[in-house]
Amino acid sequence: MTKLVNTEDLIQANTAAIANMQSVANTALAAVESLAALNLGFARESLNNSSKHAHAALSAKTPQEVAALQAQAAKPAAENMMTYTRTVYEITTGAAKEIGDLMKGQFDQLNKAAQQAAENAAKASPFGADVALAAVKQAVAAGNAAYEKFTQATQQAADLAESNIAKATSAATRAAKAK
Repeated sequence: MTKLVNTEDLIQANTAAIANMQSVANTALAAVESLAALNLGFARESLNNSSKHAHAALSAKTPQEVAALQAQAAKPAAENMMTYTRTVYEITTGAAKEIGDLMKGQFDQLNKAAQQAAENAAKASPFGADVALAAVKQAVAAGNAAYEKFTQATQQAADLAESNIAKATSAATRAAKAK
C-alpha cells in the first residue's frame, strides 16, 4: 500500500519554504537598507544646499537678488527631488519584483507538491478516488488562473506607475529648464 504522506517530501517542502522566506526577508531588508541610505544622503544633500542658499541669501543686497537666488535654487532642488523619487521607485519596484519572483517559485513548488500528493492519494485510495483527484486538479488550475490574473494586474499597475513617474520627471525637468 502506498503512503498517503511522504515525510521526506514534507521535510523537503518545509526546508524549501524556509529558504524561500529567508530570501524574501533578505530582499526586503536590502531594500530597507537602500532606502535608509538614500534618505540619509538626500537629507544631508538638502541640508547642505539649504545652508548654501541661506548664506547666499544673506549676502544679497536687494530683493531682486534674493528672488534670483531663489530661482537658481529651485531648479536643482526640483531635479534632486525627481532623482530621489525615481530612485525610491526603482528600489521598491526592484525589491517587489524579486520578492514576486521568489513567491512565484514557491507557489509553483506548492502546486507541484499538491498535485503529486493528490495523485499519490488517488493511487492509494479505493475505487472512485479519481473524482476527488479531478477536483483537486481543478482547484489547483483555478488557483493558478487566479494567481496569473493577479500577476497581470500587478504588472499593469507597475507599468502605469512607471509611466506616470517618467511623465512627471519629464514635466518637472521641462518646467525647471523653463525658469
